[in-house]
Amino acid sequence: MKTRESVLTFSQIITLVDTLARFHLKGEAQQYLLGYFWWILEPLLYVAVFYIVFEKLLQNRQPDFLYFLMVGKLTFIWFSKSINQAANSLDGSKGLMAQLNLRKEIPPLAVIQQGFYRQFVVFGFLLIFLVFNGYAVNAAWWWLIPLILVQALLTIGVGLLAALLVCVRLDFRLLIQLATVFLLFMSGVFWDLNAITDERLRHWLMVLNPLATLIDAYRQVLMLGASPNVGKLGWVLAETLLLLFLALFAYHHLQFWVARKVVSR
Repeated sequence: MKTRESVLTFSQIITLVDTLARFHLKGEAQQYLLGYFWWILEPLLYVAVFYIVFEKLLQNRQPDFLYFLMVGKLTFIWFSKSINQAANSLDGSKGLMAQLNLRKEIPPLAVIQQGFYRQFVVFGFLLIFLVFNGYAVNAAWWWLIPLILVQALLTIGVGLLAALLVCVRLDFRLLIQLATVFLLFMSGVFWDLNAITDERLRHWLMVLNPLATLIDAYRQVLMLGASPNVGKLGWVLAETLLLLFLALFAYHHLQFWVARKVVSR
């Protein structure tokens, strides 16, 4: 007899992931007085803290630093928060994990979908804020569609692998948190990657850190009204698809191992 896992269609999996994401978002909003308003307020508070430190205390000389910081930080928060939450999703879903016929990708995918809904609102606010402060809408903004798509796929690939690592050892939870802090300073959130004079160093930094390339591309589009470097984006897409392939391959072969590992804790 076939299990439910074998007969679930792709559309059914997507529907289940979306339903779980909406359910958790609603429950999360009900826990706080400001509810859904925290989707915008939380990232803006992060921006405010770093703006005070770098602009007011350290006297940063980056032109239009507030907008520069907002584009970088709001983009980075989507990735970092989704990854850290996805990393904990399998271990926090023991009830679902006990259902051996349920795809084990579903909990981390639902968490990542939650992050996408939040970021959709945040990006909307960011675009309105930029327009009201003199950044005109132009044809280059169409590049936001492939940029967001690539970042979403990158987040899915890394998030799925992060959840598996935490299954192997809970220690990876702390290492992943540390890694996202490291990326915060290595992705050009506070500084311009193009300020690196060593072209070889800048090249390898962007090759090894696709998030740095994406943040730089967002700034090119939103602040300069220019098209991003297609070659660099192509490389990011190739890295992203490789991560996705590895993640889906691993989940395909480790379905029962994941359930046993989580439930037995």
